[in-house]
Amino acid sequence: MAFIKIYIHLVFSTRNRDPFLNTFDIRLKVWKHIKEYATEKGIFLDMINGYSDHCHCLISLGSDQNIEKVVQLLKGESSHWINKNQLTIGKFSWQDEYFAVSVSESMVENVRNYIKNQEKHHQKKSFGEEYKEFIERYNFKM
Repeated sequence: MAFIKIYIHLVFSTRNRDPFLNTFDIRLKVWKHIKEYATEKGIFLDMINGYSDHCHCLISLGSDQNIEKVVQLLKGESSHWINKNQLTIGKFSWQDEYFAVSVSESMVENVRNYIKNQEKHHQKKSFGEEYKEFIERYNFKM
């Protein structure tokens, strides 16, 4: 038996960062659906939240999973579900790009709290500002 615990902080945005998820009610439905779908697919989704134009997930990869496949499943199915249920005005889709960074065991609780407090966090800072901080903090090359 393999014992694996690899936490990933995953962030992806709506197409063109359009504020499709512009109400708390829509976000709640989408996050709940993504969580249920992840469970159904055997993806350990520890925490999910976001704001009108993006989503944060804390996931732990299983031994037979990779980031690309998990992201593809979560984004693809949720886009389909959002459109099928007409939760947004216009055709919904997620942006192709995403952030995925490893999270050490000692930082898991901090990341959970960060994800949990997205509503409050984005009253002070836009996703654009948060995006730039991610680029700088994790030294991503553009």
